[in-house]
Amino acid sequence: MRKVVFGLLVAGSVVFTACDNAASKIEGVEETNSDAPASANDIVNDVNAASGTATFQFEEERHDFGDIAEGTVAKHTFKFTNTGDSPLIIYNAQGSCGCTVPEWPREAIAPGATGEIKVSFNSAGRPGVNNKQVTLTANTVPNKRIINITSNVIAKAATSEVNAEVK
Repeated sequence: MRKVVFGLLVAGSVVFTACDNAASKIEGVEETNSDAPASANDIVNDVNAASGTATFQFEEERHDFGDIAEGTVAKHTFKFTNTGDSPLIIYNAQGSCGCTVPEWPREAIAPGATGEIKVSFNSAGRPGVNNKQVTLTANTVPNKRIINITSNVIAKAATSEVNAEVK
């Protein structure tokens, strides 16, 4: 979005500059565009100042499920606040593999408002220690943010043996 706005502003400034130069060559025409930014850097600064910045502030960026039995679908909710001064828009949330599935808000999160990222981890066929990531893509700087989940999945065979010993 910022690139589009930046491009339009640069194109507009070129048009106004070209018109001003042509107008100054015609007798009796005064330049009226004295408020135009002096450079492309000024345009970028004006766009950034007008649009503000969205910022994630998570209560936690890591969650450890601890020991879970293989086949369990473990779920956790990551809560965050938009501490920026512009609405926060999450464009995408992607798990590091198919066993990690995120759900994220599709609507903009206003400055000061809260939101949630729900993450489900399917431990079927994943015995041992698991470290998974969810990469969030949003209108923040930088535009990528990573949250993490970990677990120690106890294999079904080991779970069955433990249960047999307990009986």
